[in-house]
Amino acid sequence: MTTLEPQDATEEQGAGGYAAARLRLLQEKAPSGPERRGALARLTDDWLAGLLTAAAPPKGIALVAVGGYGRAELSPRSDLDLLLLHDGSLPPETVAAVADRLWYPVWDLGIALDHSVRTPAQARATAAEDLKVQLGLLDARTLAGDTALAAALRSTVLADWRNQAVRRLPELAELCRDRADRAGELRFLLEPDLKEARGGLRDAQALRAVAASWLADAPRDGLDTARRRLLDARDALHLATGRATDRLALQEQDAVAEQLGLLDADTLLREVYEAAGIVTYAADITWREVGRVLKARSARPRLRALLGRAGDRKQPAERTPLAEGVVEMDGEVVLALPQPPGFARTPGTSLARPERDPVLPLRAAAAAAQHGLPLSPHAVRHLAATAKALPVPWPAEAREALVTLLGAGAPTVPVWEALEAEGLVTRLLPDWERVRHRPQRNPVHTWTVDRHLVETAVRAASLTRRVGRPDLLLVTALLHDIGKGWPGDHSVAGETIARDLAARMGFDRTDTATIATVVRHHLLLVDTATRRDLDDPATVEAVATAVGTVGTLELLHALTEADALATGPAAWSAWRASLVADLVKRVTGVLAGEPLPDPEAAAPSAEQERLAVEALRTGEPVLALHTRDEQPLDPDDEPAPVGVELLIALPDQPGVLPAVAGVLALHRLTVRAAELRAVELPTELGTGSVLVLAWRVAAEYGSLPQGHRLRADLLRALDGTLDIPARLAERESAYPRRRGVQAPPPRVTVAPADSRLATVLEVRAQDAPGLLHRIGRALEGAAVRVRSAHVSTLGANAVDTLYVTRPDGSLLPDEEAIDLARALEEALG
Repeated sequence: MTTLEPQDATEEQGAGGYAAARLRLLQEKAPSGPERRGALARLTDDWLAGLLTAAAPPKGIALVAVGGYGRAELSPRSDLDLLLLHDGSLPPETVAAVADRLWYPVWDLGIALDHSVRTPAQARATAAEDLKVQLGLLDARTLAGDTALAAALRSTVLADWRNQAVRRLPELAELCRDRADRAGELRFLLEPDLKEARGGLRDAQALRAVAASWLADAPRDGLDTARRRLLDARDALHLATGRATDRLALQEQDAVAEQLGLLDADTLLREVYEAAGIVTYAADITWREVGRVLKARSARPRLRALLGRAGDRKQPAERTPLAEGVVEMDGEVVLALPQPPGFARTPGTSLARPERDPVLPLRAAAAAAQHGLPLSPHAVRHLAATAKALPVPWPAEAREALVTLLGAGAPTVPVWEALEAEGLVTRLLPDWERVRHRPQRNPVHTWTVDRHLVETAVRAASLTRRVGRPDLLLVTALLHDIGKGWPGDHSVAGETIARDLAARMGFDRTDTATIATVVRHHLLLVDTATRRDLDDPATVEAVATAVGTVGTLELLHALTEADALATGPAAWSAWRASLVADLVKRVTGVLAGEPLPDPEAAAPSAEQERLAVEALRTGEPVLALHTRDEQPLDPDDEPAPVGVELLIALPDQPGVLPAVAGVLALHRLTVRAAELRAVELPTELGTGSVLVLAWRVAAEYGSLPQGHRLRADLLRALDGTLDIPARLAERESAYPRRRGVQAPPPRVTVAPADSRLATVLEVRAQDAPGLLHRIGRALEGAAVRVRSAHVSTLGANAVDTLYVTRPDGSLLPDEEAIDLARALEEALG
């Protein structure tokens, strides 16, 4: 590795020489790392020391680096944290003159500077009032001047920190919590703040401060490496952007990965997430230990007062049996290992023998989660080092312990993370390594793939009463996205992996097949319910064929809900839940042998027929709004509740779909589904055709507009006096475009839905106001009839499914359907 050293000090006395040497150092081809940070710090040290020497200061003054610069961790765009320390014996004007000789050259070079001028007493007083100042002084390092003065301050500040630890550490813990609330958790963010987010550099600094208090210490394994990796990423970010930023924005990640010599942005995020996970785990353990020590210290005086002199004798910690070889002690789950001399053996449990008991890790984890207790890091480390590997297939006890662990709900998460921190999860489930810390680029997802799987199991734990096989539900929840570590369709890859893992766990052939089927089709229900016409018998029959049994359908229904709830708030709603439940009810009927109703034979509802008659009589659109419980609302009354069904009837004419979709977009209404049907009514001259549209809509925000305004704009759109494309373009231009990853182009495909009613087109595009209007215009130009449209939106992505026919109601031939898909794709592009 290249050794980076600053140029000779005599060459770098002036600001110009320092700037040139700094630039050369940062342009070195050597990767970011401790060598570059140290070399930059040494170069800066020499320059600043030269500035102080040139000022010819008298004795009793010193230049001190604090904070990150005090730790000699200078990133390319780091600011300089400097303290000019003086003993108070010098005239104020002398100290001010020295400070000016130091600060102005730094400012002239455009380097950010955090500076202060204080006596030791002033520095101590400020530190006592400001925790951040005290933390910075813990890393104080003398650059030049009176070294004894600076060393005395550092020793005093460190002594103050240790003497005040009982009071200051809770304050530091609160500071960390507040910062995490603001910046989020680094290991789950697509654009993380490497410094401020939980698990970032600030938390690593806090752990150093806790260790300096001598009250508790963080686990050392991997912590320095994790901290160095985060610093390296920040260095590369500074070099890639040329700015002092700590936020790893999406558009910078490829450049940062290249700076670090990594394969791609996903590899970068995985390394950053892993480092943040190590810091987070260490922080959790450390703060738990701090809490235990502080609690013990506060209780000790009272205990001594109650027990007198006998309270001074060491009392053995109470150990409560939880499972074979597992006990609770001091609020943690530990192994029942042999006790030192003088300690009584814990009654009610046998000693733990991890070298002979391969189920012990899962048994201990299950006991911890079931009792809502943390798993001792020492116990996990001991298990990782000594536990015998499970035989394949697993014994029944191991499988039951895993199910117990997964079924504990929220307490499962910290226990699982403890197992992961010591590599026990990948030892149990080898394929877990591929999803570990894997980012999910879709902003709808809250978690990385591995954490999402655990969160899905947590959600599934509350749904186990709804299924006949809770064990299969929990295991499929844990494995449903396991294929995301492989190329191609993750459901297809996941089916193979889940089959192998289920057999490894000791499930029989029938259960293994069920687990594989559920993993393969874990998206089937929600995709079908939101993107397909549930009145089409082919839709329901296709799901029934894929599922096969009522028991599998039951598992899929519960997993669908758990998966969506664990994805994020945008992935599940009452509307989605109702659609999935409707689909499950229909599929259950098919699996029970019940016939499906013929949608062509279904007559319009009384409400639809009433509106059709009124539209035919007046020759104009007629509107009606319905709430979810189907209570009618007067369209001209006060604005309707958010989320209703909008019925529109109007004489059949060209351009209806784009006109209605455009008007709804102008009124900021989100379309969830649209169904169109022609109703033939008798007239004096024979029959008249009326088009009835049933729309499920919701307001983007606020309330729905009044019905008379919708009707007025619809009339204008149909007669051509309302230019919808221009109005939508005007609105879009009013919003500035945000920087970020460019959206992929739209894609239109002919879906293999085997529908006997219509040809099915699937449109995938960036969600935008008026998308359905643009689709409707393109289809109108292609002279096809839209039978129904089903809109599904997740984050910035829209998936619109269209059931289309020829004007006479027949299906489109294959080649004609493909040509239509291409034309629609071009129109949207």
